[in-house]
Amino acid sequence: MAGRHPYEDPTVDVERRIDDLLARMELEDKVGILYHQYMGVTDPERPDQYGRPGAAEHIRERRMSAFFVQGSPPAARDLAEIHNALQRVALEHPLGVPVTLATDPRHSVTDNPLTANAAGAAFSAWPEALGLAATRSTEMVEAFAETARQEYLAVGIRVGAHPQIDLTTEPRWARMVGTFGEDAELTGRLGAAYVRGFRGPDGGDILTRSSVATMPKHFPGGGPQKDGLDPHFSDGKAQVYPGGFFEYHLQPFIDVIEAGATQMMPYYGMPVGTEHEEVGFAFNKSVITGILRERLKFDGIVCTDFGVITGYGEHFPAKAWGVEHLSEEDRVVRLLEAGVDQFGGESHTEHLMSAVKGGRVTEARLDESVRRLLREKFLLGLFDGARFVDADRANDVVGRRDFREAGVAAQKASLTLLTNGSDDAPTLPARAGVKVYVEGVDPDAFAGYADVVASASEADLAVVRVSAPNHADPAKSFLGSMHKGSLEYSPEQRDHLLDLIDTVPTVIDVFFDRPPILEPLIGAAALIASFGTADRPFVEVLFGDGEPCGSLPLDVPRSMDAVLESREDAPFDTRDPLFRFGHGLAYGASAGDRTRAEATS
Repeated sequence: MAGRHPYEDPTVDVERRIDDLLARMELEDKVGILYHQYMGVTDPERPDQYGRPGAAEHIRERRMSAFFVQGSPPAARDLAEIHNALQRVALEHPLGVPVTLATDPRHSVTDNPLTANAAGAAFSAWPEALGLAATRSTEMVEAFAETARQEYLAVGIRVGAHPQIDLTTEPRWARMVGTFGEDAELTGRLGAAYVRGFRGPDGGDILTRSSVATMPKHFPGGGPQKDGLDPHFSDGKAQVYPGGFFEYHLQPFIDVIEAGATQMMPYYGMPVGTEHEEVGFAFNKSVITGILRERLKFDGIVCTDFGVITGYGEHFPAKAWGVEHLSEEDRVVRLLEAGVDQFGGESHTEHLMSAVKGGRVTEARLDESVRRLLREKFLLGLFDGARFVDADRANDVVGRRDFREAGVAAQKASLTLLTNGSDDAPTLPARAGVKVYVEGVDPDAFAGYADVVASASEADLAVVRVSAPNHADPAKSFLGSMHKGSLEYSPEQRDHLLDLIDTVPTVIDVFFDRPPILEPLIGAAALIASFGTADRPFVEVLFGDGEPCGSLPLDVPRSMDAVLESREDAPFDTRDPLFRFGHGLAYGASAGDRTRAEATS
């Protein structure tokens, strides 16, 4: 091993290698590793598609080594080559600290630049996390994670900023499609399987070069949002616990820590009316140090949610709820005092440099976080043979045929049949060769199954795919989707659907990114809940080439009055729900709810 530093020698104990590297690091190196910035899927030497400086500049000028990939590449090879280019830039520095790439979920239909990336053309497509929960299958969740792990490894992504294990006890909250639903036991069980799948078959109790680290979010549970608003905006910053269910929301995080999660992301929200200070969770020492570090014995990396220090301009100010009055440097100090290790979506390293040089943050405290961040890079093999990926192989792995087939099978299995005609005359599966009027579905998806006609009046069956109600404020750009408002359809959309129901037997499929108020539509020939199933697999199930196997991972409220009466933090708290958690029919049956105990077993 002549000519190599001890920290580059995989035969040397990791802690000794970290000690050696820490001794060689300048202050700028230590500061830079605590920053984790966004990057687009573009040439890292140039500004990305959002106008931000290229990642190469951050590596050279600010000694940063963690980047969060936004956007879907045209092909897997493109992202693999970007990753390798960044690693070559990192090697320009004598220490050569490798780059770690992270990502939000990117295997389903959701495409919001600050919450998830669509699978696009490159990655295999699976149902949303809420759909995986509808399958109730730990085996399927672990299979998904194992597939995603291999696809991530092929392009150089080594950290998944997921699973999202918030509990959807507030039906209006717009982030629930990325969760496993309302039940703490089910969420914890599926979340643990998710973590195991990303860790890989060789991991045992530690990460290896074949692992992808997971960053569960949003500690200590982001679901109980006051009035269902989201803390990406100041009017949604309050998390409330009128039912006293703080511990209920915490339980899934205990489960994923036991399963081996090595990172954690606190949410933007701040607890209101609890024993904890009313400041955002990342700034909250009694939560991060008191609960996570001391009580739960978590010694992994804590990375803030993105943009809590500086924000992103006039329309997206810093989400420093409860500490808005602090300067940006003061916020950095406060985060480190709370127990945070890394600043998500930030690149202004001068704040931490100033705090250390001014004696407000000791270098010993800095070293605590640097050590955690370096340890993970070592365990993932980034200092050794896993620094570069084989770009020529990326397209052969990502979106591999068996991966895509498994994703489609999961899409089908997640479909949840809510109603289906009557006991003696079920609507589904439909008869091949019928005349079908369609809305919200690609007519070509019916090829070989039905004849698509131009009007409902000439059809034997209507098939309509809609989303849950969305009353978003367009003035809030793409983030407006996080403030969707009422769960009731607009009068215009409701009346249109009722007209169809009165004209022809109508199958209505609803994309459940939130639980809609469906009682006005109960007269439909069949109601289906879907969670990210493409049109062709959906049609195949309609005609019996596959079975809707899903069970609801949450309650479906009967009315908005019941939602308004319920407590934001309390599970299964809406009065007399239309469909209960665990409901899901099999073909040929319009009754036979699974009980809540059966659904979570």
